[in-house]
Amino acid sequence: MKIADYLLGYSPPIWATLIAGVLLVITLSLSLYLIFEHLSSYKNPEEQKFLIGVILMVPCYSVESFVSLVDPSISVDCSILRDCYESFAMYCFGRYLVACLGGEERTIEFMERLGRASAKSPLLGLDCEKGTVKHPFPMNYILRPWKLGQWFYQVVKFGIVQYMIIKLLTALLAVILEAFGVYCEGEFNWGCGYPYMAVVLNFSQSWALYCLVQFYTVTKDELAHIKPLAKFLTFKSIVFLTWWQGVAIALFYALGLFRSPIAEGLQFKSSVQDFIICIEHRWALLLLFTYTFSLPNLMS
Repeated sequence: MKIADYLLGYSPPIWATLIAGVLLVITLSLSLYLIFEHLSSYKNPEEQKFLIGVILMVPCYSVESFVSLVDPSISVDCSILRDCYESFAMYCFGRYLVACLGGEERTIEFMERLGRASAKSPLLGLDCEKGTVKHPFPMNYILRPWKLGQWFYQVVKFGIVQYMIIKLLTALLAVILEAFGVYCEGEFNWGCGYPYMAVVLNFSQSWALYCLVQFYTVTKDELAHIKPLAKFLTFKSIVFLTWWQGVAIALFYALGLFRSPIAEGLQFKSSVQDFIICIEHRWALLLLFTYTFSLPNLMS
């Protein structure tokens, strides 16, 4: 019997469906409340339009995970759709931070002023030297310091956009490979496309994260009024940790190390990932969104 035929006749345990369904309802309720809160007080459109795009990622993840859990035969298609929106959410988050700084032109002007000031006075609390941003170990052996100003902004912007582009391209490639039966999601088999794309996406995502960290380091004082650290950690936990969690589960399965009751009950590594996404404090993350991205914080 082919795995596809088995998937079509498979249904998850009732306990898993009930738990995931209840948490899905909670997540959707909280996220819709937060979105309507912003729409009812749409006073800062340049910031709020990107903020809503970021918030929508939470219900998108929850719905995709629940649908994949109920019907594993379409888990690949659902994960591809999630990946596409995830890359868009990454772009929205970067654009939101820029909007809070007053737009691209003001952001570049701020960085140029900061670069000139750091060149004159190195005691600014930044890891800057002569108007540049130095890299931590071991990146300092690979990359030269980035000059503050338009160059720094363009590097960070490209670092975020490249992840969006690569995510979309790998999603399309996954659709093609899945049609030919050689994608093999979650399987570390050299004859499948999944391990190669996992490596490419891991590097792309890590670079995007590194660029965001550097951008936060430079602008944290200027963005202090919007609590950038809380927002950054929230976004990072949803996007990056979820991706690495999926890769870790697939790797544990490949090494035969995943023998938990949940794994045995759900049978498929994709179902395990979907179930964990539904229950792993997704509601708590949304509450954190409600605190860090709520209207009072935005208007303050």
